[in-house]
Amino acid sequence: MKILSLSSLTLLAVGVFGAMPSTTTACTSLLIPTSDEGYVYGRTMEFGVELDSSAMVIPRQYALVGTGPEGKPGKTWTSKYAAVGINAFQLPFLVDGVNEKGLAGGILYFPDYAVYTPAAKTDATKSVAPWEFLTWALTNFATVDEVKAALDGVEILDVKMPQLGLVPPFHYTLHDLTGNSLVIEPINGTLKVYDNPIGVMTNSPTFDWHLTNLKNYIKLSPENAPPLKVGRHQITSFGQGSGWLGIPGDPTPPSRFVRALAFSLSADPQPAGDQSVRLVEHVMNNFDIPKGEIRQGKKMADYTQWTGIADLKQRRYYVKTYDDQVLRCIDLMEFDLDAKDVATAAIPPSLVPPPLFPSEK
Repeated sequence: MKILSLSSLTLLAVGVFGAMPSTTTACTSLLIPTSDEGYVYGRTMEFGVELDSSAMVIPRQYALVGTGPEGKPGKTWTSKYAAVGINAFQLPFLVDGVNEKGLAGGILYFPDYAVYTPAAKTDATKSVAPWEFLTWALTNFATVDEVKAALDGVEILDVKMPQLGLVPPFHYTLHDLTGNSLVIEPINGTLKVYDNPIGVMTNSPTFDWHLTNLKNYIKLSPENAPPLKVGRHQITSFGQGSGWLGIPGDPTPPSRFVRALAFSLSADPQPAGDQSVRLVEHVMNNFDIPKGEIRQGKKMADYTQWTGIADLKQRRYYVKTYDDQVLRCIDLMEFDLDAKDVATAAIPPSLVPPPLFPSEK
């Protein structure tokens, strides 16, 4: 794993909003415990157009402004906690990340269900755009309970993103250092809040629907199924893995939700740090979507542009991309958390695998 140091980062002033394309529907996120009372969060980021993402560190005491009705400024706040994560289109908002207190989370697509507060009913002093909400949460709070308690003070505005020409439908996942998890979904103009006891989230339908759907899979197990005796005949499995017979394998959100839960429950806990990060990396590999697997007619749709992993205990964020499967690390606690500016680092592609043996030339 390569460490991105402060010297490799460029400084960038923060603007007020960014954009996400409308073609993403395949993100998967989950939380896996470590063997020493820690947690590691992982998620994939699927889009059908290039995101051009960069790593980003937001310092403490940084002034931030939300989007209000009619293009006016909305909610204003100063970051209480530093946060690190990934942006999109080189714009200054966090799509995914973790803060200095171990609160981690991400934005996932939520098509056909997300309904935000209409502009006419929005209090401008509470207003943020859908793409600003995660940054508000990660820069202000240490736990999911704190986020939950503060939701009355924020409204997600029904506003088009200029780069898209539409209102991007999002919902949000959050996890803290104690392992508590939260799902926040904008439903009918209000924020529906769910405690998430399993730490898993994908996309539509709503989170409570996914929990109900799990009733169809209560017999799945990492343990091999015992032989089935029918009269005098005994039926055995073909090989290892028979406990997962019937698990859905397609890339739809409900199927990925079930698989994400299965992998998170069956993962063998490792100590916080590199061992747990590698474990989560292997789990997330199961949700990697190559180019061409999902199409809309003849047009290629989503593919996994990057995978993010956050070690909540060590406050480290990791990322690997479609073109470079080398996992890179950003250690938030190595930064000056009271810096005056946001720091960013490009994630350049690297299609050519490094040689195993050094060149003799």
